[in-house]
Amino acid sequence: MAQDDPTTLVSTAWLARHMKDPDLRVLDGSWYLPAAGRDPRAEYEAAHIPGARFFDIDEISDHRSDLPHMAPPVEKFMSRVRALGVGDGHKVVVYDGMGLFSAARVWWLFRLMGHDDIAVLDGGLPKWQAEGRPVESTPPVIRDRHMTVRRRPELVRNVTEVAQASKLGDHTILDARAAARFRGDAPEPREGLRAGHIPGARSVPYTDLLNDDGTMKEPDALRAVFDAAGADLSKPVITTCGSGVTAAVINLALARLGKTDHALYDGSWTEWGAFPTVPVATGDA
Repeated sequence: MAQDDPTTLVSTAWLARHMKDPDLRVLDGSWYLPAAGRDPRAEYEAAHIPGARFFDIDEISDHRSDLPHMAPPVEKFMSRVRALGVGDGHKVVVYDGMGLFSAARVWWLFRLMGHDDIAVLDGGLPKWQAEGRPVESTPPVIRDRHMTVRRRPELVRNVTEVAQASKLGDHTILDARAAARFRGDAPEPREGLRAGHIPGARSVPYTDLLNDDGTMKEPDALRAVFDAAGADLSKPVITTCGSGVTAAVINLALARLGKTDHALYDGSWTEWGAFPTVPVATGDA
């Protein structure tokens, strides 16, 4: 079992022990690819961890962008999080309905906004329910609480910065998509995107970082995954994926290893694959 760390990852047992802490806030950060045919809000309304509030990744985003669920402006994040009753002094635990998938995106977003007191629930709702722990369908009573936001731009990268990093080779770029998509052997789920990967990137499918039960692997096993991928962790890391969701699983794994100089490419392949002036590589890295 992974060691509990309230700034990265906590176990279901840890959450069960702390459920009645007055300053604990639990968020359901479930999000699914369209092909999954699942409605995260409907699933939340049917059954969620007691007291949990639903964090809508698509709604709490920058709607001025044509790209999906880009990080929202500071003001929007503040207002939406306040409406969820989450604020200064709160310890946040976020989970999702797949085990460990989209919750890491919410973890990264809170950190981007300067709130480090947040952890992902290891194994998520599936593990919680498999252990017979309680769920409820009633919404929580929410009281507004102000959150001080200090955006940390070093945790996010744009297409220009990633293109420079790819060209110079001064960063390690890690791609969380499935290996077939990385190689360009499988079509992209979004129409109009080229197939392949950012030149110089390494393939680290987010699923390789997880155990069969959806929990994250132990630190030694995580290091072995990165080593097998040829990932040079002595350099700063930029993570990427399809649309900036599962890339955050890599960021979470890096944080578990104590690495601090890593950022997420928010536009990810949805932007890069459609951008006409950036190169695309195929095959293995």
